[in-house]
Amino acid sequence: MVTGLDTGTVTTGAAAWQRLLDGLARGPACLVEVESTQGSAPREPGAWMAVFSAEAGGAVVGTVGGGHLEWQALAAARAHLAGIPGDALWRFALGPSLGQCCGGVVHLRFTVIKAADVAALYQRLGPRLAPVALFGGGHVGHALARVLQPLPFALTWIDSRDGIFPNPAPEGVQCEHSSPVQAAVPQLAPGTAVLVMSFSHAEDLDVVMACLQRQRERGDLPFIGLIGSRSKWARFSHRLRARGFTPAELAHVTCPIGISGIQGKEPEVIAVAVAAQLLQRRTE
Repeated sequence: MVTGLDTGTVTTGAAAWQRLLDGLARGPACLVEVESTQGSAPREPGAWMAVFSAEAGGAVVGTVGGGHLEWQALAAARAHLAGIPGDALWRFALGPSLGQCCGGVVHLRFTVIKAADVAALYQRLGPRLAPVALFGGGHVGHALARVLQPLPFALTWIDSRDGIFPNPAPEGVQCEHSSPVQAAVPQLAPGTAVLVMSFSHAEDLDVVMACLQRQRERGDLPFIGLIGSRSKWARFSHRLRARGFTPAELAHVTCPIGISGIQGKEPEVIAVAVAAQLLQRRTE
């Protein structure tokens, strides 16, 4: 992130693509892309930011790493937008001259883009989001939806109750009413990670059973996470075995959810632990 600059809102995550589209509808921008890196660098190849012209509001979307590197990149991008001749590819050594001690090298590419370029841009920059289904609109569900919204996930939020979702819903989050709630499970996209935290243990059990049945038939739900304690899972395991699910099938369920080592039962704390667990799984 950039601090101390009057650049507008620096947006990262899934919302950045939509902000880019909205901005290009108003005017051109200079796209700054991390083309390659050597050694230690703040962002990976493919990371990008867009610096909009004054007529498009002058905002910044995305980030290429912050600090003095980004300060110089912003100045170079604005020069490109002003038509000042300059190289399309810049090399930045992350050493004393930039006030940084990473020791690596970053190559940034500068390209002026317009609304007509959107289709081509999508092939490179369009969001690659992992699908997540969140069953439950309680306190933890609300906290988790807020945490996941800017991360690289396509979130579907499901509940059996009316009026449970915030209005407006978090940007990019798809809210669905389903009664019975487990009826939504067969419609989930293949590869969806499922998080179960409804308002009742009975609903939780119904959703978990539907997920295990789908896993038995299709094997396309990579993660089934159930909120609760080990004692809750012991009771659920007993009931699920009575319904014919094998120990190997029950091993597909993670309960409790969230990475270990994070203490606290506040909704926001649980949400961060669960989001971190999902992010870990994306890198496995």
